[in-house]
Amino acid sequence: MNKDQVKGVSKDIAGKIQEEAGKLVGNKEQQAKGLQKQVEGKIEKTLGDAKEVAKDIAGK
Repeated sequence: MNKDQVKGVSKDIAGKIQEEAGKLVGNKEQQAKGLQKQVEGKIEKTLGDAKEVAKDIAGK
């Protein structure tokens, strides 16, 4: 697991928390920011996954 994967998962979780907090208080802006953070996290994790695959291929 590389730093991009860790940061991506962390950002995704933080986004889920932010989205739920926005729902609880009825703040659509916080919900949207949470969703955006989740998307960014998923992209970052996917980038990290791709780096791991490339590293594995290069190592063989």
